[in-house]
Amino acid sequence: MNYPMRSSLDGKIHRHLHYIAICVTLLFLIIPALIIPSIIYAQSLPERPSPPRLVNDYSSTLKPEEMEALEQKLAAFNNETSTQIAVVILETLEGYPIADYAVRLGEKWGVGQKDKNNGAVILVALQDREVFVATGYGLEGVIPDALAKRIVESDIKPYFREGRYYEGLDRAADSMIALAKGEYTADKQGKPGESAYFPFPWFTIIFLVFFFFLLFRGRKARTIAANNNVPIWMALLLANMGSRHQRGKWDDFSSGSGDFSGGGGFGGFGGGGFGGGGAGGKW
Repeated sequence: MNYPMRSSLDGKIHRHLHYIAICVTLLFLIIPALIIPSIIYAQSLPERPSPPRLVNDYSSTLKPEEMEALEQKLAAFNNETSTQIAVVILETLEGYPIADYAVRLGEKWGVGQKDKNNGAVILVALQDREVFVATGYGLEGVIPDALAKRIVESDIKPYFREGRYYEGLDRAADSMIALAKGEYTADKQGKPGESAYFPFPWFTIIFLVFFFFLLFRGRKARTIAANNNVPIWMALLLANMGSRHQRGKWDDFSSGSGDFSGGGGFGGFGGGGFGGGGAGGKW
């Protein structure tokens, strides 16, 4: 009498067991698919540079003087604002998605400050002809994806296509620094290949008036320029800023090496977080 009911119950149990078996099988397939790429990425990502540097060229593309000039610019910006922009040049990503690679690299190195997440990574893969600008959480507001894309299209790609990698990276750094400081917004971005940030006319006028005013300090400026081997415009500025009792300090401005970088070296990364913001593309 109870055979039909028992048969129906057995059928339901078998179906449930079948579904459970399918779910378990899928888990065994999905979990490795999620974990293994992370392990591969972790193994393929370059280690955090030691001593710490913001500009890291693993392809020997940039000249030493170009690397140093870009390093000094980014280090000075870091010292001034704590915002860190890391430039990384690789030969190839061996098929890894550049956006994911840039984010993971920024997280592994800890680009930016831990409490501000104000870091960014400019990643270049030469053989792949790909570039990506990845922004940390703290920079996504001032450098949103749309502006990151415009920096890639306007500042980087035109120069990269001509093999002028330093110029492209330098212009991208200038644009990102200006945006991070709040000096420029989207409507001030230029067309590809054009200068993105041209001084306002009123700023130019004020600068000229100030410059001619400084000419009245010409004698002192020439003395400073001669003693320190600096350009006359810098000497004029120093002459106007320095009072008489500070003259000895200005005369000691040069270390004798001709280095006027104005800032210390890069102290190291702070451990910022990345959420996938940014933009890139092929050139």
